[in-house]
This record gives sequence, structure tokens and C-alpha cells, in this order.
Amino acid sequence: QLQASGGGLVQAGGSLRLSCSASGRSLSDYHMGWFRQAPGKEREFVAAISWTGGSTFYTDSVRDRFTISRDNAKNAVYLQMNSLKPEDTAVYYCATNPGPIYSSKRTHSYDSWGQGTQVTVSS
Repeated sequence: QLQASGGGLVQAGGSLRLSCSASGRSLSDYHMGWFRQAPGKEREFVAAISWTGGSTFYTDSVRDRFTISRDNAKNAVYLQMNSLKPEDTAVYYCATNPGPIYSSKRTHSYDSWGQGTQVTVSS
């Protein structure tokens, strides 16, 4: 089971680091993704990382501000979020991607989801 943590309330321009961990499952077997969902909106893709950590992919709105990384020895995936904006406010979810395309933006490419962590950015 995946668990996302590290969310909170931060002012615009601030930073947060989200973590995703798993119990009873090795994340190193999967490509991983981060998604977010704001109230009244669909869940959207944020970032993805290949199972080795050698390749990363971002949605345009977070590129150059967010960094996805992983530590397979610690069975964890991270999302470093800098220069946060009010429009980044959402519940953030991590998810495992068992398929061949690590950079998929499609939710149905991901087979297991964490419970989400709330990120709120005040203006």
C-alpha cells in the first residue's frame, strides 16, 4: 500500500517535499508517478520517473519548479516542489506504473494509488 506524506500549508514562493513510501511492495519494480487533484477538477498528471530513476518527465506547468526523484534502497519516491504557486493547491497522489511507458500521463496506466496528501499554497 502506498502512502504519500509531506503536504502542508505554505506561502507562495515556498517549498515542500513530498514523499511516497510503500509497505509490502517494492517500488523499484515500477515506474512511478505523481498526480494531483484540485477541488472540482479532474486528477492531473504532475511528474513521472522511470524505475531506475534515470528518466524523468513533467507536465509543462511544473517543469523547472518541481523535481521527482527516487531512492530504491529506501523504497521511496519524492517530489521536491519549489516556487510554489496558489494554483499548485491540490491533493497530491503517488502511483505505481507497471507498464512499459514510464512517462504516461494517463491515470489508467497506474495500478496502485496512495491516499493523497494535501498541499495548500496561500497567496
